[in-house]
Amino acid sequence: MKKHKRDKTDTIVSRGYQAGISGKSINKCPYTDTTLKHLWLSGWREGREDNWSGLKGVSSIHRLNV
Repeated sequence: MKKHKRDKTDTIVSRGYQAGISGKSINKCPYTDTTLKHLWLSGWREGREDNWSGLKGVSSIHRLNV
């Protein structure tokens, strides 16, 4: 059976979310391409909002698109 490749956009947003929920700085974005950076930052913003709302650890797992 062939393996389907994951959509990279979902992975990038998920990694940004993980960085945001863990409280990492916005300057930690590993992408320089504007499209990829935008995706990572949108995930980061969602993660930071959840972090500020008190969703940390296990309570934030439902938000990940893994």
